[in-house]
Amino acid sequence: MARFAQAISEGDGISVIPLLEGHVGRLAAAADAAGAEALAVWRQDGVASARAQTGLPVLLRETELDVSEELRFLRSPDADACILMYAEWAGSDDAERVHERLSSDGVDCAVGVRDEEELEHALERLDPEIVLICRPATNYEEEELELVLDLLPDVPAGKLVIAESGVIAREQALALQRAGVDAVIVQGLAEDAAFSRAIEELAGARRGH
Repeated sequence: MARFAQAISEGDGISVIPLLEGHVGRLAAAADAAGAEALAVWRQDGVASARAQTGLPVLLRETELDVSEELRFLRSPDADACILMYAEWAGSDDAERVHERLSSDGVDCAVGVRDEEELEHALERLDPEIVLICRPATNYEEEELELVLDLLPDVPAGKLVIAESGVIAREQALALQRAGVDAVIVQGLAEDAAFSRAIEELAGARRGH
Protein backbone atom coordinates (compact mmCIF):
# COMPACT_ATOMS: atom_id res chain seq x y z
CA MET A 1 0.00 0.00 0.00
CA ALA A 2 1.48 3.35 -1.05
CA ARG A 3 1.87 6.33 1.28
CA PHE A 4 -1.35 8.14 0.37
CA ALA A 5 -3.61 5.10 0.68
CA GLN A 6 -1.93 4.13 3.92
CA ALA A 7 -2.42 7.59 5.41
CA ILE A 8 -6.17 7.66 4.78
CA SER A 9 -6.77 4.04 5.73
CA GLU A 10 -4.97 3.94 9.06
CA GLY A 11 -6.88 4.33 12.28
CA ASP A 12 -10.54 5.02 12.84
CA GLY A 13 -12.56 7.87 11.46
CA ILE A 14 -12.38 10.05 8.39
CA SER A 15 -9.16 11.62 7.10
CA VAL A 16 -9.10 15.33 6.25
CA ILE A 17 -7.45 16.34 2.96
CA PRO A 18 -7.53 20.11 2.37
CA LEU A 19 -7.24 21.26 -1.23
CA LEU A 20 -4.60 23.98 -1.07
CA GLU A 21 -5.18 27.08 -3.17
CA GLY A 22 -3.04 30.20 -3.03
CA HIS A 23 0.14 30.14 -0.94
CA VAL A 24 0.52 26.36 -1.04
CA GLY A 25 3.69 26.09 1.04
CA ARG A 26 2.39 28.14 3.95
CA LEU A 27 -0.97 26.36 3.89
CA ALA A 28 0.70 22.95 3.73
CA ALA A 29 2.61 23.63 6.94
CA ALA A 30 -0.53 24.94 8.64
CA ALA A 31 -2.59 21.94 7.53
CA ASP A 32 0.02 19.53 8.83
CA ALA A 33 0.08 21.24 12.22
CA ALA A 34 -3.73 21.28 12.36
CA GLY A 35 -4.10 17.53 11.90
CA ALA A 36 -4.61 16.91 8.16
CA GLU A 37 -3.78 13.36 7.08
CA ALA A 38 -2.83 14.30 3.50
CA LEU A 39 -2.86 17.29 1.17
CA ALA A 40 -4.30 17.96 -2.28
CA VAL A 41 -3.00 20.50 -4.81
CA TRP A 42 -4.23 21.47 -8.24
CA ARG A 43 -1.00 21.46 -10.24
CA GLN A 44 2.43 19.87 -10.33
CA ASP A 45 4.20 23.01 -9.10
CA GLY A 46 1.98 22.91 -6.03
CA VAL A 47 3.23 19.41 -5.26
CA ALA A 48 6.78 20.67 -4.92
CA SER A 49 5.70 23.63 -2.77
CA ALA A 50 3.75 21.38 -0.40
CA ARG A 51 6.50 18.77 -0.24
CA ALA A 52 9.04 21.42 0.76
CA GLN A 53 7.01 22.19 3.90
CA THR A 54 5.61 18.86 5.06
CA GLY A 55 6.03 15.12 4.98
CA LEU A 56 2.32 14.49 4.45
CA PRO A 57 1.31 12.55 1.34
CA VAL A 58 0.34 14.86 -1.54
CA LEU A 59 -2.43 14.22 -4.06
CA LEU A 60 -2.30 15.92 -7.47
CA ARG A 61 -5.88 17.00 -8.19
CA GLU A 62 -5.31 18.17 -11.78
CA THR A 63 -7.61 16.26 -14.11
CA GLU A 64 -7.21 17.61 -17.64
CA LEU A 65 -4.26 15.44 -18.65
CA ASP A 66 -3.77 13.60 -21.90
CA VAL A 67 -2.04 10.23 -22.01
CA SER A 68 1.48 11.60 -22.44
CA GLU A 69 1.03 14.06 -19.56
CA GLU A 70 -0.44 11.38 -17.32
CA LEU A 71 2.53 9.12 -17.91
CA ARG A 72 5.00 11.99 -17.57
CA PHE A 73 3.56 12.52 -14.10
CA LEU A 74 5.18 9.23 -13.10
CA ARG A 75 8.62 10.76 -13.42
CA SER A 76 7.90 13.18 -10.59
CA PRO A 77 9.25 11.84 -7.28
CA ASP A 78 7.11 14.24 -5.27
CA ALA A 79 3.41 13.45 -5.64
CA ASP A 80 2.08 10.35 -3.91
CA ALA A 81 -1.27 10.13 -5.68
CA CYS A 82 -3.27 11.49 -8.59
CA ILE A 83 -6.81 11.59 -9.93
CA LEU A 84 -8.05 9.81 -13.03
CA MET A 85 -11.49 11.22 -13.85
CA TYR A 86 -13.43 8.37 -15.41
CA ALA A 87 -15.57 10.62 -17.61
CA GLU A 88 -12.48 12.01 -19.33
CA TRP A 89 -11.15 8.52 -20.13
CA ALA A 90 -14.38 6.61 -20.74
CA GLY A 91 -14.02 6.76 -24.51
CA SER A 92 -10.31 6.01 -24.53
CA ASP A 93 -8.67 2.63 -24.94
CA ASP A 94 -5.80 3.94 -22.80
CA ALA A 95 -7.73 4.13 -19.52
CA GLU A 96 -6.76 0.66 -18.36
CA ARG A 97 -3.14 1.09 -19.43
CA VAL A 98 -2.72 4.42 -17.67
CA HIS A 99 -4.42 3.24 -14.49
CA GLU A 100 -2.34 0.06 -14.37
CA ARG A 101 0.89 1.93 -15.10
CA LEU A 102 0.28 4.50 -12.38
CA SER A 103 -0.62 1.86 -9.83
CA SER A 104 2.30 -0.42 -10.68
CA ASP A 105 4.74 2.47 -10.29
CA GLY A 106 3.63 3.13 -6.72
CA VAL A 107 1.36 6.09 -7.45
CA ASP A 108 -2.02 5.81 -5.76
CA CYS A 109 -4.59 6.46 -8.48
CA ALA A 110 -8.02 7.53 -7.29
CA VAL A 111 -10.68 7.13 -9.98
CA GLY A 112 -13.17 9.99 -9.89
CA VAL A 113 -16.87 9.42 -10.58
CA ARG A 114 -19.87 11.75 -10.50
CA ASP A 115 -22.86 9.44 -10.78
CA GLU A 116 -24.03 5.84 -10.60
CA GLU A 117 -23.33 5.08 -14.26
CA GLU A 118 -19.73 6.31 -14.07
CA LEU A 119 -19.17 4.33 -10.90
CA GLU A 120 -20.53 1.15 -12.46
CA HIS A 121 -18.36 1.42 -15.56
CA ALA A 122 -15.26 2.49 -13.63
CA LEU A 123 -15.54 -0.53 -11.35
CA GLU A 124 -16.06 -2.85 -14.30
CA ARG A 125 -13.17 -1.51 -16.41
CA LEU A 126 -10.58 -0.40 -13.87
CA ASP A 127 -11.50 -2.02 -10.54
CA PRO A 128 -9.77 0.84 -8.66
CA GLU A 129 -8.58 0.50 -5.10
CA ILE A 130 -9.56 4.13 -4.42
CA VAL A 131 -12.85 5.67 -5.52
CA LEU A 132 -13.29 9.45 -5.46
CA ILE A 133 -16.91 10.60 -5.41
CA CYS A 134 -16.58 14.05 -6.95
CA ARG A 135 -18.59 17.17 -6.39
CA PRO A 136 -21.66 17.43 -8.64
CA ALA A 137 -22.31 20.51 -10.75
CA THR A 138 -23.86 22.42 -7.87
CA ASN A 139 -22.79 24.52 -4.90
CA TYR A 140 -25.26 23.05 -2.44
CA GLU A 141 -23.49 21.05 0.25
CA GLU A 142 -26.58 19.00 1.04
CA GLU A 143 -26.68 17.66 -2.51
CA GLU A 144 -22.96 16.87 -2.40
CA LEU A 145 -23.40 14.76 0.72
CA GLU A 146 -26.53 13.12 -0.66
CA LEU A 147 -24.60 12.04 -3.76
CA VAL A 148 -21.92 10.40 -1.61
CA LEU A 149 -24.48 8.60 0.52
CA ASP A 150 -26.40 7.46 -2.57
CA LEU A 151 -23.33 5.97 -4.28
CA LEU A 152 -21.65 4.39 -1.25
CA PRO A 153 -23.76 1.20 -1.23
CA ASP A 154 -22.58 0.49 -4.79
CA VAL A 155 -18.89 0.62 -3.86
CA PRO A 156 -17.61 -2.91 -3.13
CA ALA A 157 -16.26 -3.65 0.33
CA GLY A 158 -12.53 -3.23 0.66
CA LYS A 159 -12.27 -0.11 -1.52
CA LEU A 160 -11.10 3.18 -0.09
CA VAL A 161 -13.68 5.93 -0.63
CA ILE A 162 -12.90 9.64 -0.78
CA ALA A 163 -15.64 12.26 -0.86
CA GLU A 164 -15.13 15.72 -2.31
CA SER A 165 -16.90 18.68 -0.80
CA GLY A 166 -16.92 22.36 -0.18
CA VAL A 167 -16.39 23.58 3.36
CA ILE A 168 -18.26 21.27 5.71
CA ALA A 169 -19.03 21.23 9.42
CA ARG A 170 -17.79 18.63 11.88
CA GLU A 171 -21.26 17.08 12.02
CA GLN A 172 -21.20 16.53 8.26
CA ALA A 173 -17.76 14.94 8.49
CA LEU A 174 -19.08 12.63 11.18
CA ALA A 175 -22.05 11.68 8.97
CA LEU A 176 -19.68 10.74 6.15
CA GLN A 177 -17.53 8.83 8.63
CA ARG A 178 -20.50 6.83 9.92
CA ALA A 179 -21.49 6.00 6.34
CA GLY A 180 -18.07 4.48 5.69
CA VAL A 181 -16.19 7.24 3.87
CA ASP A 182 -12.43 7.03 4.48
CA ALA A 183 -11.43 10.60 3.61
CA VAL A 184 -12.79 13.94 2.45
CA ILE A 185 -11.14 16.48 0.16
CA VAL A 186 -12.27 19.87 1.40
CA GLN A 187 -12.27 22.78 -1.04
CA GLY A 188 -12.72 26.49 -0.49
CA LEU A 189 -11.01 26.91 2.87
CA ALA A 190 -10.03 30.54 3.53
CA GLU A 191 -6.36 31.54 3.59
CA ASP A 192 -6.41 33.00 7.10
CA ALA A 193 -6.60 31.90 10.72
CA ALA A 194 -9.89 30.16 9.96
CA PHE A 195 -8.00 27.70 7.73
CA SER A 196 -6.27 25.98 10.64
CA ARG A 197 -9.36 26.12 12.84
CA ALA A 198 -11.49 24.44 10.17
CA ILE A 199 -9.02 21.60 9.75
CA GLU A 200 -8.63 21.16 13.50
CA GLU A 201 -12.40 20.90 13.85
CA LEU A 202 -12.72 18.30 11.09
CA ALA A 203 -9.66 16.38 12.28
CA GLY A 204 -11.28 16.26 15.72
CA ALA A 205 -14.06 14.20 14.19
CA ARG A 206 -11.46 11.57 13.23
CA ARG A 207 -10.02 11.51 16.73
CA GLY A 208 -13.48 11.44 18.29
CA HIS A 209 -13.04 14.79 20.11
